[in-house]
Amino acid sequence: MTDLTIFVLVGALVLLICVSAYFSSSETAMMALNRYRLRHLVEKNHQGAKRANDLLARPDRLIGLILLGNNFVNILATQIATILTLQILGQDGLIFTTVLLTLVILIFAEVLPKTVAAIDPERIAFPSSALLKPLLWLCYPFVWIVNGITNSILNWFNINPQKSGTDPLDREELRTVVKEAGAMIPRKHRQMLFGILDLEKATVEDIMVPRAEIDAIDLEDEWADIVNQLMASRHTRIPCYRGSLDNLVGILHVRALTRLLRVVEDFGLTEFEAMLREPYFVPTRTNLHTQLINFQRRRERLAVAVDEYGDIEGLVTIDDLLEEVVGEFTTDLQNYTRDVYPQDDGTYLVDGTANIRELNRAYNWTLPEDGPKTLNGLLVNALEDIPETGTSLRIDDYTIEVVHSTEHVVKNARVTPPTGLAATASEQVEDTSEAPSGEQQDDRDS
Repeated sequence: MTDLTIFVLVGALVLLICVSAYFSSSETAMMALNRYRLRHLVEKNHQGAKRANDLLARPDRLIGLILLGNNFVNILATQIATILTLQILGQDGLIFTTVLLTLVILIFAEVLPKTVAAIDPERIAFPSSALLKPLLWLCYPFVWIVNGITNSILNWFNINPQKSGTDPLDREELRTVVKEAGAMIPRKHRQMLFGILDLEKATVEDIMVPRAEIDAIDLEDEWADIVNQLMASRHTRIPCYRGSLDNLVGILHVRALTRLLRVVEDFGLTEFEAMLREPYFVPTRTNLHTQLINFQRRRERLAVAVDEYGDIEGLVTIDDLLEEVVGEFTTDLQNYTRDVYPQDDGTYLVDGTANIRELNRAYNWTLPEDGPKTLNGLLVNALEDIPETGTSLRIDDYTIEVVHSTEHVVKNARVTPPTGLAATASEQVEDTSEAPSGEQQDDRDS
């Protein structure tokens, strides 16, 4: 064998190792592509993404082509290395050549190119797709034979070889994607996305204004008292009842009342009742996603929440529901923190009627939300009795001391959050206090 022939064979061997590296990196890069980003780039008319997307539509064919080419190149490289060894070193050099070629292929044709492709798959996959598509067309008969055999075997195990691996994300997986986005999505926007994803977890009962806190008008009161109550009310929609809240008559829209007062001189209780609107009732167990759609479909802004027996349990407004997504936007900061009083020692004096869900959202706590909705209910449920003043207990990692209670209810309690959460909560209170305040009337419905 002449020196020229040896030089050509060595060059061919190096070229085959490079081709093997190409197939190895292409395989890893194509499989490591983010399918959702790929679809986004396809919509942007990215040519490389469109070629890659077409190839990934049938992953069995793509893998068949890459492995067919990779194995053919590696076997051919082995044959050339064997010929060179026999010509240069003789029979005794085969073991040395085998070990050396294995290391070369492993490092330069497998590990190195696959690592690079896994780190930056788009940089490898999009250019390589320009060559893989015509190769698939040229080698289609061989690929068809190989895939026919492998697909038959996969069918025995009920595996669909044509599945592209682009199953839709469920809610928890989407939460992980948003969380892992990091700095790519601003923190406030991530919180809003989490709020949207959590709408189906929460129900009307979780966010409604409880019955005891409903600001309503009793039509059996004196007309002068009703007028005074209207003047003092901060709400634009007020429930009106006769005798008992269970005997709800309708909902008053205060803005409509002010317009009517301009044109009606002799305005009294009869005219007042005539302008009441029919109340909109919803079950307390309705999830927030469904309720948001119902509000939009019915063009309502306030609903009366009723339990399974039809008894009124509270009120829910479109504002309360939207705050689950965008956070608090009321201008009354005292209303935002009226139930919680941070103490100098890192504890929090909390009103017994405070909503657990709101406490968790406002102070980054993790008190149980799957049971009672208020702190009083949580304590009563945990002890199975109304605790006396001075009673202390631990719920998860929170120490709670009853500061004042009556025979019927816990008035307030001292909550000691786990170490590390106190600082976080204090920072959130400071952030809240920096928000712009105003003396204007609260325009929320109820």
